[in-house]
Amino acid sequence: MKAKVILNPVAGRGFGVKVESDLRRFLEADGLDYDLVHTEGTLHAAELAEQAVRDGFGLVVAAGGDGTTNEVVNGLMAAAGDGEAGTLGVIPVGSGSDFANTVGVPPDLGAACRRLTQGQTRLVDVGRVTLDGRVARYFDNTVGIGFDGVVTVEARKVKWLRGLALYLPVVLKTILMTRCSSPVTIEYDGERVTLPVLMVVVANGPREGGGFLVAPQARPDDGLFDLCIAGQVSRLAMFGLVPHFLKGTHVDREPVTMARARRVTISSVDDLVAHMDGEVLCTDGHQLAFEILPRRLWVRC
Repeated sequence: MKAKVILNPVAGRGFGVKVESDLRRFLEADGLDYDLVHTEGTLHAAELAEQAVRDGFGLVVAAGGDGTTNEVVNGLMAAAGDGEAGTLGVIPVGSGSDFANTVGVPPDLGAACRRLTQGQTRLVDVGRVTLDGRVARYFDNTVGIGFDGVVTVEARKVKWLRGLALYLPVVLKTILMTRCSSPVTIEYDGERVTLPVLMVVVANGPREGGGFLVAPQARPDDGLFDLCIAGQVSRLAMFGLVPHFLKGTHVDREPVTMARARRVTISSVDDLVAHMDGEVLCTDGHQLAFEILPRRLWVRC
């Protein structure tokens, strides 16, 4: 099938444009019939992906990081309406590339390119989040509210690092910035709790931030979100939790609660800071409503 390759040249702090010649070389060596275009700004990848489907491309490839993949997913979902979307290909050249890891796309550029012609195709779930009852977006991996939303805001200020080398120092910096939080109300599949939280993560995949296993049991095709609720703790306790989140061993430690749900609503009278697939979703939201859409996206991996 013919592929539309959507390359974000600024992905990975400019890594995307640096690897373009190698990317083309690998795609041509693998015999892929493709057309490559660059994104030119926020949400452009979504527009390009939606148009690619309408133009008859059978495979739409996100060459970038998790933010680029998220935009391409939104374009594919827009083109599909209520049906199955895709097929999505992923070439991870961004800062985190957590979704690529979740679906088994290797980080090596040549190996990732080969998956486009030699890999398997699978159906995965997609999450839908509605912000303050008016703006609905799709996500493939995670939405994080609170601490890791602030981490995403701070990470945008760092211009020269990628992956865990970017996110780990920013996490440590954010711990030093963290203040006491106001109560947040979390509703999920009939449960309702109100408490001050460090963060809440609604996860379709297990990993975010280039290697933090926030929801180690999450699977992208089980029809459920994995929910990680971390209650408020001291700064010293936060430092102690960091290695556990890296290994996924936080799940049975205080003050962490893990749950699974099809629908989740998170609300607060104070501003909510949140990221979606590694990009800033909001800095002043008050209600985020989530719904899982089971097995809606075809992925070549």
